[in-house]
Amino acid sequence: MAKTRDDLFRHLADLAIETSTITHPPLFTVEESKCLRGEIPGGHTKNLFLKDKKGRLFLVVAIESADINLKRLHTRIGASGRLSFGNAELMQEKLGVIPGSVTPFGLINDVGQDVTVILDAAMMEHDILNYHPLENTATTTIAAKDLLAFIRSCGHEPQILPVSNQDDAE
Repeated sequence: MAKTRDDLFRHLADLAIETSTITHPPLFTVEESKCLRGEIPGGHTKNLFLKDKKGRLFLVVAIESADINLKRLHTRIGASGRLSFGNAELMQEKLGVIPGSVTPFGLINDVGQDVTVILDAAMMEHDILNYHPLENTATTTIAAKDLLAFIRSCGHEPQILPVSNQDDAE
């Protein structure tokens, strides 16, 4: 059974990680979430749940303004062949979330450590970051260093890589 928002907050508290959370109407896209910019400080993000040709899973977590070229991202993150989006069933199974709620907090549900975590280097330059707490009806603010501690507590070692097309030499 997937962990809930309350389970997530208990886990963060057990790690002595401070967060703040704002409840809001459901938000499914980065565009929809821009209405909260004045209310929630810090780096706002987007999250991509991807799989490669061999079925290897990736969670790419980037600053919302990152221009990510999925046709070339596989070479940057070490995937086998081009990437596609993981379907809703796989997302629910591995991260315990539905489309529109993808978040690095979903790693609490990846007990088999099946998902490779890629954090955008530009995103990690922000001191504080914002993610859905397993559901898209709230946004939780967390320090970047605490995000790393949380991910590691879930058994994952994130890779911090530049993922934006702006980082491609052309």
